[in-house]
Amino acid sequence: MKRLVLVVFFFEVGVVLIFIPWSAFWDRNYFAQLVPPLQAAITNNFFRGAVSGLGVVNVVAGLAELVSVVFTPSERPPSLNPSGLAKD
Repeated sequence: MKRLVLVVFFFEVGVVLIFIPWSAFWDRNYFAQLVPPLQAAITNNFFRGAVSGLGVVNVVAGLAELVSVVFTPSERPPSLNPSGLAKD
């Protein structure tokens, strides 16, 4: 269950990082408006592409983790007999 939450987190962060730099929300950044050199840097298309690239990395990590969850056999604790010893 924890690994599936991790997969969802990777996908969510990845999708946000892919699309937000190209939205109007990115251009109206409060902190960037306070510091004009920062505004020039973050509106640069190369910077936006780098942030989107990090989003792609997150999505790929989520896919890798999902494949790992789906195709790895589940580990079950050894069953115990009534005497409290593990069965062979």
